[in-house]
Amino acid sequence: MTAEPVLTVEDLTVVYETEEPITAVKHADLTLHRGEILGLAGESGCGKTTLAYAVNRLHRPPARIASGRIIFHGDQGDIDILALEDAGLRAFRWERLSMVFQGAMNALNPVTTVRAQLKDTLLAHRPRMSRKEIRERSEDVLTRVGVDPRRLGSYPHELSGGMRQRVMIAMAMLLEPQIMIMDEPTTALDVVVQRDILREIVRLRDELDFAVIFITHDLPLLLEISDRIAVMLEGEIVELEAADRLYRDAQHPYTRKLLGSFPSLSGERGAFIRTGIDETSADEISETAEERA
Repeated sequence: MTAEPVLTVEDLTVVYETEEPITAVKHADLTLHRGEILGLAGESGCGKTTLAYAVNRLHRPPARIASGRIIFHGDQGDIDILALEDAGLRAFRWERLSMVFQGAMNALNPVTTVRAQLKDTLLAHRPRMSRKEIRERSEDVLTRVGVDPRRLGSYPHELSGGMRQRVMIAMAMLLEPQIMIMDEPTTALDVVVQRDILREIVRLRDELDFAVIFITHDLPLLLEISDRIAVMLEGEIVELEAADRLYRDAQHPYTRKLLGSFPSLSGERGAFIRTGIDETSADEISETAEERA
């Protein structure tokens, strides 16, 4: 990876101060480069979302960042995220780093139109934008994620699950951040819609050159879209490697078990076959599903 770093995490430890303190993230180190898709994989409860929340300073008690540094490398210099005060933190979020939350397609306000929710986000950070600029920007981001701008007047219940997910990705793109964290963005979507959204994420990354931290327990999915993959186990990053190399020659026993736990569509158990997003059409996926049924 030759691109410059946009985010550096050093020795990050996050503790939940319960009756018996739980260390959810243990001395994590990682670097995110400009334009990179960094996959973060691991089983449920391994600390993936806790790490993402720490990067975005979203934790509330009893969670506490016990140690470490999180540095954003911007065009105007480095920013120590952990040192930001309230006003600075509000300005930092969404402008430089945005997040698509787990279960995002249910995160839209059910009684407010898409137009109003995009407008609120823009005005919170850019209060001097004109009504025309807000309309044009809202139409532009919806178009980029494959949603008809006429849907601006729709309420969330009038949209399919895939469209709601696309709207949330559009909202995360509104202010053109340099980093986007996506926490299980394709959960609860069928395989065809999931593939479409993954293609959109890769296309948008290529077009706009933002970096992505993509969180999921689905390692084969990450192998399809990631430049590098970090594997977490019990709060620790146990392996961090280029996706192709991880697939060919995983070093940690847990990573090898993850790879072996996903069967191929044909062949012996444990023989995971990489299909490739760009090579597998929605029709082929549907045909395969029908054959297996």
